[in-house]
Amino acid sequence: MLEVSHVKKNYGSLTAVNDLSFSIQPGEIFGLLGTNGAGKTTIFKMILGLLEPTAGQILFNGKKISYEDVDHIGYMIEERSLLVKLSVMELVLHYGALKGLDKETILERLNYWLKRFNMESYLDKKIKELSKGNQQKIQFITSIINNPKLLVLDEPFSGLDPINTQKFVEVIRDFQKQGTMIIFSTHQIDHVESFCEQLIVLEKGIPVLQGKISDIKKDFKRHNIRLIGDVEENMLRAIQGVRDVIIQPNEWIVKIEDEGVSEAVFNYVKTCMNVRKFDVEQATLSEIFIEKVGETYEQV
Repeated sequence: MLEVSHVKKNYGSLTAVNDLSFSIQPGEIFGLLGTNGAGKTTIFKMILGLLEPTAGQILFNGKKISYEDVDHIGYMIEERSLLVKLSVMELVLHYGALKGLDKETILERLNYWLKRFNMESYLDKKIKELSKGNQQKIQFITSIINNPKLLVLDEPFSGLDPINTQKFVEVIRDFQKQGTMIIFSTHQIDHVESFCEQLIVLEKGIPVLQGKISDIKKDFKRHNIRLIGDVEENMLRAIQGVRDVIIQPNEWIVKIEDEGVSEAVFNYVKTCMNVRKFDVEQATLSEIFIEKVGETYEQV
Protein backbone atom coordinates (compact mmCIF):
# COMPACT_ATOMS: atom_id res chain seq x y z
CA MET A 1 0.00 0.00 0.00
CA LEU A 2 1.15 3.54 -0.78
CA GLU A 3 0.04 6.22 1.66
CA VAL A 4 0.49 9.94 1.02
CA SER A 5 -0.55 11.84 4.14
CA HIS A 6 -0.90 15.65 4.35
CA VAL A 7 2.17 16.15 2.15
CA LYS A 8 3.47 19.63 1.48
CA LYS A 9 6.50 20.69 -0.56
CA ASN A 10 7.99 24.17 -0.58
CA TYR A 11 10.71 25.53 -2.84
CA GLY A 12 11.66 28.64 -0.91
CA SER A 13 8.54 30.82 -0.83
CA LEU A 14 6.83 28.71 -3.54
CA THR A 15 4.47 25.96 -2.40
CA ALA A 16 4.52 23.32 -5.14
CA VAL A 17 2.27 20.83 -3.30
CA ASN A 18 -0.05 21.72 -0.44
CA ASP A 19 -1.73 19.28 1.98
CA LEU A 20 -2.04 16.33 -0.39
CA SER A 21 -3.41 13.01 0.91
CA PHE A 22 -4.35 9.79 -0.88
CA SER A 23 -3.72 6.05 -0.70
CA ILE A 24 -3.34 3.30 -3.29
CA GLN A 25 -4.07 -0.36 -2.69
CA PRO A 26 -2.38 -3.29 -4.49
CA GLY A 27 -3.98 -3.84 -7.89
CA GLU A 28 -5.37 -0.30 -8.08
CA ILE A 29 -4.78 2.20 -10.87
CA PHE A 30 -4.89 5.72 -9.49
CA GLY A 31 -5.24 8.79 -11.72
CA LEU A 32 -3.21 11.91 -10.99
CA LEU A 33 -4.23 14.80 -13.22
CA GLY A 34 -3.40 18.45 -13.54
CA THR A 35 -2.27 21.13 -15.94
CA ASN A 36 1.42 21.74 -16.61
CA GLY A 37 3.04 23.02 -13.42
CA ALA A 38 0.29 21.65 -11.19
CA GLY A 39 2.79 19.75 -9.02
CA LYS A 40 2.61 16.23 -10.48
CA THR A 41 6.36 15.85 -11.09
CA THR A 42 7.13 17.06 -7.57
CA ILE A 43 4.77 14.41 -6.19
CA PHE A 44 6.41 11.70 -8.28
CA LYS A 45 9.86 12.70 -7.05
CA MET A 46 8.72 12.59 -3.44
CA ILE A 47 7.16 9.16 -3.93
CA LEU A 48 10.42 7.92 -5.46
CA GLY A 49 12.41 9.31 -2.54
CA LEU A 50 14.21 11.86 -4.70
CA LEU A 51 12.72 14.76 -2.74
CA GLU A 52 11.83 15.07 0.93
CA PRO A 53 8.42 16.53 1.78
CA THR A 54 8.47 19.81 3.70
CA ALA A 55 5.64 18.40 5.79
CA GLY A 56 3.61 15.20 5.94
CA GLN A 57 4.79 11.72 5.09
CA ILE A 58 4.80 9.10 2.33
CA LEU A 59 4.74 5.43 3.34
CA PHE A 60 5.34 2.42 1.10
CA ASN A 61 3.98 -0.76 2.69
CA GLY A 62 3.88 0.96 6.07
CA LYS A 63 7.32 2.56 6.13
CA LYS A 64 9.21 5.46 4.66
CA ILE A 65 10.58 4.75 1.18
CA SER A 66 14.19 3.57 1.41
CA TYR A 67 16.95 2.82 -1.07
CA GLU A 68 15.95 -0.86 -1.05
CA ASP A 69 12.34 -0.02 -1.95
CA VAL A 70 13.45 1.66 -5.18
CA ASP A 71 14.22 -1.79 -6.62
CA HIS A 72 10.49 -2.51 -6.44
CA ILE A 73 9.37 0.74 -8.09
CA GLY A 74 9.12 1.50 -11.81
CA TYR A 75 8.92 5.02 -13.19
CA MET A 76 8.26 6.12 -16.75
CA ILE A 77 8.72 9.86 -17.08
CA GLU A 78 7.06 12.03 -19.71
CA GLU A 79 10.32 13.21 -21.28
CA ARG A 80 12.42 10.46 -22.82
CA SER A 81 15.54 9.86 -20.77
CA LEU A 82 17.27 7.22 -22.87
CA LEU A 83 21.01 6.90 -23.47
CA VAL A 84 20.78 7.11 -27.23
CA LYS A 85 24.31 5.89 -28.03
CA LEU A 86 23.66 2.53 -26.36
CA SER A 87 22.00 -0.45 -27.97
CA VAL A 88 18.64 -1.68 -26.70
CA MET A 89 20.35 -4.57 -24.90
CA GLU A 90 23.03 -2.36 -23.36
CA LEU A 91 20.47 0.16 -22.17
CA VAL A 92 18.14 -2.35 -20.56
CA LEU A 93 21.05 -4.20 -18.96
CA HIS A 94 22.13 -0.88 -17.45
CA TYR A 95 18.69 -0.05 -16.04
CA GLY A 96 18.09 -3.60 -14.90
CA ALA A 97 21.37 -3.64 -13.00
CA LEU A 98 20.37 -0.41 -11.25
CA LYS A 99 17.31 -2.30 -10.00
CA GLY A 100 19.45 -5.11 -8.60
CA LEU A 101 18.76 -7.69 -11.32
CA ASP A 102 21.35 -10.13 -12.67
CA LYS A 103 22.21 -10.24 -16.36
CA GLU A 104 20.48 -13.55 -17.04
CA THR A 105 17.19 -12.34 -15.56
CA ILE A 106 17.36 -9.03 -17.42
CA LEU A 107 17.96 -10.69 -20.80
CA GLU A 108 15.23 -13.25 -20.23
CA ARG A 109 12.70 -10.52 -19.43
CA LEU A 110 13.95 -8.24 -22.20
CA ASN A 111 13.50 -10.97 -24.81
CA TYR A 112 9.98 -11.55 -23.55
CA TRP A 113 9.04 -7.87 -23.80
CA LEU A 114 10.68 -7.35 -27.19
CA LYS A 115 8.68 -10.27 -28.51
CA ARG A 116 5.48 -8.93 -26.99
CA PHE A 117 6.05 -5.53 -28.62
CA ASN A 118 7.09 -7.09 -31.97
CA MET A 119 10.64 -5.80 -31.61
CA GLU A 120 12.70 -9.03 -31.55
CA SER A 121 15.04 -7.73 -34.25
CA TYR A 122 15.83 -4.54 -32.28
CA LEU A 123 18.01 -6.10 -29.58
CA ASP A 124 21.31 -4.76 -30.97
CA LYS A 125 20.00 -1.56 -32.52
CA LYS A 126 21.14 1.78 -31.14
CA ILE A 127 18.46 3.77 -29.36
CA LYS A 128 19.10 6.74 -31.68
CA GLU A 129 18.17 4.55 -34.66
CA LEU A 130 14.68 3.88 -33.34
CA SER A 131 11.51 5.77 -34.14
CA LYS A 132 9.92 7.86 -31.39
CA GLY A 133 7.25 5.22 -30.89
CA ASN A 134 9.81 2.43 -30.52
CA GLN A 135 11.89 4.55 -28.15
CA GLN A 136 8.73 4.92 -26.07
CA LYS A 137 8.37 1.14 -25.99
CA ILE A 138 11.96 0.72 -24.79
CA GLN A 139 11.47 3.36 -22.11
CA PHE A 140 8.37 1.47 -20.98
CA ILE A 141 10.34 -1.79 -20.86
CA THR A 142 13.02 -0.17 -18.68
CA SER A 143 10.31 0.89 -16.21
CA ILE A 144 8.81 -2.61 -15.89
CA ILE A 145 11.93 -4.79 -16.25
CA ASN A 146 12.02 -5.24 -12.45
CA ASN A 147 8.36 -6.34 -12.25
CA PRO A 148 7.59 -3.39 -9.97
CA LYS A 149 5.17 -3.45 -7.06
CA LEU A 150 4.59 0.28 -7.62
CA LEU A 151 4.55 1.65 -11.17
CA VAL A 152 4.42 5.38 -11.92
CA LEU A 153 3.42 6.19 -15.51
CA ASP A 154 3.64 9.80 -16.69
CA GLU A 155 2.13 10.20 -20.19
CA PRO A 156 2.92 6.59 -21.17
CA PHE A 157 1.07 6.78 -24.50
CA SER A 158 2.95 9.78 -25.87
CA GLY A 159 4.01 9.20 -29.48
CA LEU A 160 2.16 5.88 -29.83
CA ASP A 161 -0.30 4.93 -32.56
CA PRO A 162 -3.63 3.32 -31.54
CA ILE A 163 -2.36 -0.25 -32.05
CA ASN A 164 0.66 0.22 -29.80
CA THR A 165 -1.41 2.18 -27.29
CA GLN A 166 -3.61 -0.89 -26.99
CA LYS A 167 -0.53 -3.05 -26.40
CA PHE A 168 0.51 -0.75 -23.55
CA VAL A 169 -3.02 -0.93 -22.14
CA GLU A 170 -2.89 -4.74 -22.13
CA VAL A 171 0.46 -4.75 -20.31
CA ILE A 172 -0.75 -2.23 -17.72
CA ARG A 173 -3.84 -4.36 -17.11
CA ASP A 174 -1.62 -7.43 -16.67
CA PHE A 175 0.42 -5.67 -13.98
CA GLN A 176 -2.79 -4.58 -12.30
CA LYS A 177 -3.96 -8.21 -12.16
CA GLN A 178 -0.63 -9.14 -10.55
CA GLY A 179 -1.34 -6.68 -7.74
CA THR A 180 0.92 -3.82 -8.87
CA MET A 181 -0.05 -0.37 -7.60
CA ILE A 182 -0.14 2.00 -10.56
CA ILE A 183 -0.16 5.80 -10.62
CA PHE A 184 -1.32 6.99 -14.00
CA SER A 185 -0.88 10.56 -15.21
CA THR A 186 -1.95 11.80 -18.62
CA HIS A 187 -3.58 14.68 -20.44
CA GLN A 188 -5.70 12.16 -22.38
CA ILE A 189 -8.54 12.10 -19.91
CA ASP A 190 -10.50 9.42 -21.78
CA HIS A 191 -7.76 6.99 -20.74
CA VAL A 192 -8.26 7.95 -17.11
CA GLU A 193 -11.97 7.17 -17.36
CA SER A 194 -11.23 3.73 -18.83
CA PHE A 195 -8.38 2.90 -16.42
CA CYS A 196 -8.89 4.42 -13.01
CA GLU A 197 -11.40 4.05 -10.22
CA GLN A 198 -10.02 6.95 -8.20
CA LEU A 199 -8.25 10.17 -9.06
CA ILE A 200 -6.97 13.49 -7.84
CA VAL A 201 -6.99 16.65 -9.93
CA LEU A 202 -4.36 19.18 -8.90
CA GLU A 203 -4.06 22.84 -9.72
CA LYS A 204 -1.15 24.86 -8.41
CA GLY A 205 -0.35 22.06 -5.96
CA ILE A 206 -3.83 22.02 -4.45
CA PRO A 207 -6.32 19.12 -4.85
CA VAL A 208 -9.39 20.60 -6.53
CA LEU A 209 -11.14 17.29 -7.22
CA GLN A 210 -10.64 13.96 -5.48
CA GLY A 211 -12.39 10.62 -5.04
CA LYS A 212 -13.94 7.77 -6.97
CA ILE A 213 -14.65 8.70 -10.57
CA SER A 214 -18.18 7.26 -10.31
CA ASP A 215 -18.91 9.51 -7.31
CA ILE A 216 -17.33 12.57 -8.93
CA LYS A 217 -19.49 12.17 -12.02
CA LYS A 218 -22.59 11.55 -9.90
CA ASP A 219 -21.99 14.64 -7.76
CA PHE A 220 -21.45 16.82 -10.83
CA LYS A 221 -25.09 17.58 -11.61
CA ARG A 222 -24.72 18.68 -15.21
CA HIS A 223 -25.62 16.21 -17.94
CA ASN A 224 -25.54 15.96 -21.71
CA ILE A 225 -28.23 14.83 -24.12
CA ARG A 226 -27.16 13.29 -27.42
CA LEU A 227 -29.88 13.29 -30.03
CA ILE A 228 -30.43 12.73 -33.71
CA GLY A 229 -33.48 14.26 -35.36
CA ASP A 230 -34.93 17.26 -37.15
CA VAL A 231 -34.75 19.72 -34.26
CA GLU A 232 -34.27 23.48 -34.17
CA GLU A 233 -31.35 24.99 -32.28
CA ASN A 234 -33.26 28.08 -31.12
CA MET A 235 -36.05 25.94 -29.67
CA LEU A 236 -33.54 23.86 -27.69
CA ARG A 237 -31.76 26.95 -26.40
CA ALA A 238 -35.05 28.44 -25.25
CA ILE A 239 -35.69 25.59 -22.81
CA GLN A 240 -34.94 26.62 -19.22
CA GLY A 241 -31.91 24.75 -17.90
CA VAL A 242 -30.25 24.25 -21.28
CA ARG A 243 -26.70 25.61 -21.02
CA ASP A 244 -25.49 25.07 -24.57
CA VAL A 245 -26.30 23.34 -27.83
CA ILE A 246 -23.52 21.89 -29.96
CA ILE A 247 -24.12 20.86 -33.56
CA GLN A 248 -21.96 17.97 -34.68
CA PRO A 249 -21.87 16.29 -38.10
CA ASN A 250 -24.04 13.34 -37.04
CA GLU A 251 -25.81 14.44 -33.86
CA TRP A 252 -26.75 17.24 -31.50
CA ILE A 253 -25.32 17.60 -28.01
CA VAL A 254 -27.51 19.50 -25.57
CA LYS A 255 -25.78 20.48 -22.33
CA ILE A 256 -28.19 20.76 -19.40
CA GLU A 257 -27.93 21.97 -15.79
CA ASP A 258 -29.13 18.70 -14.31
CA GLU A 259 -30.84 15.47 -15.26
CA GLY A 260 -34.27 16.91 -14.46
CA VAL A 261 -34.06 19.28 -17.45
CA SER A 262 -34.06 16.26 -19.78
CA GLU A 263 -37.84 15.91 -19.39
CA ALA A 264 -38.44 19.40 -20.80
CA VAL A 265 -36.04 18.72 -23.67
CA PHE A 266 -37.76 15.40 -24.38
CA ASN A 267 -41.19 17.07 -24.40
CA TYR A 268 -39.96 19.32 -27.20
CA VAL A 269 -38.05 16.64 -29.11
CA LYS A 270 -41.02 14.27 -29.26
CA THR A 271 -42.86 16.90 -31.33
CA CYS A 272 -40.06 16.81 -33.95
CA MET A 273 -39.67 14.60 -36.99
CA ASN A 274 -37.23 11.74 -37.65
CA VAL A 275 -35.98 11.48 -34.06
CA ARG A 276 -33.72 8.41 -33.98
CA LYS A 277 -31.71 8.99 -30.80
CA PHE A 278 -32.24 10.56 -27.39
CA ASP A 279 -29.63 9.61 -24.79
CA VAL A 280 -29.10 11.34 -21.44
CA GLU A 281 -25.52 10.97 -20.18
CA GLN A 282 -23.44 12.18 -17.26
CA ALA A 283 -20.94 14.92 -18.08
CA THR A 284 -17.59 13.60 -19.26
CA LEU A 285 -14.59 13.62 -16.97
CA SER A 286 -12.96 16.04 -19.39
CA GLU A 287 -15.80 18.54 -18.90
CA ILE A 288 -15.59 18.21 -15.13
CA PHE A 289 -11.80 18.65 -15.22
CA ILE A 290 -12.06 21.82 -17.31
CA GLU A 291 -14.72 23.34 -15.07
CA LYS A 292 -13.01 22.54 -11.76
CA VAL A 293 -9.56 23.66 -12.91
CA GLY A 294 -11.11 26.74 -14.48
CA GLU A 295 -12.71 27.66 -11.15
CA THR A 296 -9.31 27.47 -9.47
CA TYR A 297 -7.73 29.69 -12.15
CA GLU A 298 -10.40 32.31 -11.52
CA GLN A 299 -9.81 32.23 -7.76
CA VAL A 300 -6.00 32.66 -7.99
